[in-house]
Amino acid sequence: MAVNPTAIFRGNRPRDVRALAAWHALAPREPALEPGLPIVDAHHHLYGSAADAQHYRAQDLAHDLAEGGHRVIGTVYIEAFGAGWRTDGLPELRSLGEVETVVRVSAPALQTPQGACQLGAGIVSNVDLCLGDAVVPVLEAHLQAGQGRLRGVRHHATHDSGPLGRFTHNASPHLLGDSQFRRGLGWLSRFGLSFDALVFHTQLDELAALVDAFPDTRFILNHGGIALGVAPYDADRRGVFAQWQHGVYALAERPNVSVKIGGMGMLLCGFGFERGELPPHSDALVRAWRPFIDACTNAFGSDRCMFESNFPVDKQSCSYAALWNAFKRCTSDWSVDERRSMFYRTACRAYRLPDLAVQCDGIAMPPR
Repeated sequence: MAVNPTAIFRGNRPRDVRALAAWHALAPREPALEPGLPIVDAHHHLYGSAADAQHYRAQDLAHDLAEGGHRVIGTVYIEAFGAGWRTDGLPELRSLGEVETVVRVSAPALQTPQGACQLGAGIVSNVDLCLGDAVVPVLEAHLQAGQGRLRGVRHHATHDSGPLGRFTHNASPHLLGDSQFRRGLGWLSRFGLSFDALVFHTQLDELAALVDAFPDTRFILNHGGIALGVAPYDADRRGVFAQWQHGVYALAERPNVSVKIGGMGMLLCGFGFERGELPPHSDALVRAWRPFIDACTNAFGSDRCMFESNFPVDKQSCSYAALWNAFKRCTSDWSVDERRSMFYRTACRAYRLPDLAVQCDGIAMPPR
């Protein structure tokens, strides 16, 4: 769990697109390990236009897929940054614009040197669950806009009462216990939708209580529960890891919870790779991330764990090639079935993508 020297956190995306591209250009390209291994990227974003200092379009993802060299068969799109939201109309319906945009830009499969990739095979949209029972027509509208691809909802729940809260989406304290929020969340299972839980490690106990209240709802823990590593949490990294691990193991006792492993390239995790002269090699990522990966897989088992890129947010720390190489290195001695679960089966099961799973199952696992 070696951590680079502390720096003041000023957000997860300090480099704009041009600065980020220049930084990545400094490092030699890292070839993909086991390039034939099928992958479903369980978590990524798209937003902005070429005129924006921060953007990541379908063509930008296609470039990373091509340069990365990994065989990504499909992806799950996760809402973020108000991408494509409508600028007028009822506030509760403005996030429909994001679903409509994703459906439009992903109509043709992405073509890469490794083959076609089904962009946004599953979609998780932003819905304000604090609407309570009034969320019903909103969910119906999102399902219609998703054209059969909407799989779940995410309502940002991260909260920190300290300085970190100024640079992240800061939900109201104890949102997960709010009665209106819970009334809204209660409708998800009735629509066949899951809940993507975005919380910090300090909130895992609250999330466990929420899961207990909704045993029929599928919960997907984003980014492994985000063990914070910037001030003031960097002062006791071992204590943070212990608290985080306790929360992860407790959640794993709930059978309706699965976990996405990734997001560790976010700057708020405190590994400091963004401060290197060059982007890190996957070996360095393995040394930093493996304790967290091992804890998640030991707690949940491979059949409830899935890997995610969290691109382009994690691009602030590493390349797409290095990220997936790190995951492959960490699982190199696992069984074929365990690796199939981690790299695509769990994602396909959690987001109900049976056709994609069949396609991936039909691809022979490469020799190691």
